[in-house]
Amino acid sequence: MDEQSLYIYILHSTKSGKYDVGRSSNPVRRLSEHNTKPFNTYTSKFRPWELKAYFYCGKDEKMAIKLERFIKQQKSRKLLTQLCNPSFLAGGFLAQLVRVPHMRD
Repeated sequence: MDEQSLYIYILHSTKSGKYDVGRSSNPVRRLSEHNTKPFNTYTSKFRPWELKAYFYCGKDEKMAIKLERFIKQQKSRKLLTQLCNPSFLAGGFLAQLVRVPHMRD
């Protein structure tokens, strides 16, 4: 992964069924941080997390922030499950997201 490239990631809590959306230059590292950081945060309460999907969104941080906020503002579990589905093609504002093929364990 190119450290300058930005990604939108979707995490799913196997414990609670909750989703979390974020942005990072390294979503795999970010997943590890969500699962191991000793701080008492929102995501620490619902561990363990799985990386369900992530999308390349370029090198423009302002655009990555807009995309992340847009997804979060929808407050839609349906949208998140659709985005996690590899065969789903997003339209409209989200059409610019480029799905990164899921990495094997």
